[in-house]
Amino acid sequence: MSVNINDVEEKLVLELKLSPLQAKVFVLVVKNGKKSPEHIAQSLDISNSQALEVAQSLVDLGGFIDITKTEFESMHPRFAVVNMYRRMCLKENIPFKKNLLVDNISIILEKPYDDARTK
Repeated sequence: MSVNINDVEEKLVLELKLSPLQAKVFVLVVKNGKKSPEHIAQSLDISNSQALEVAQSLVDLGGFIDITKTEFESMHPRFAVVNMYRRMCLKENIPFKKNLLVDNISIILEKPYDDARTK
């Protein structure tokens, strides 16, 4: 099963059990680089408190790092996606093993991640 950039959010929800909003925020930051909760809120038309809560949840899941109290950055997709998958496996009591769909998600996100950070 392949993944493309257009359905990557859906795959993050299905495979990593992220909420649709967590998937949107994760992909936004991967594609665009570090963001403040205010910028996330503006980009996705959500409240600042919602943006902060979701970004913080992604830190807790191993997808984001909080650079400062007001900025969030994605870890490299290969690490971020596997971290989130590992934590989901622990939470769901599923054996953690290689998952090609999870690998494909991280590969799809690699180019936009690199592009956003090498302007």
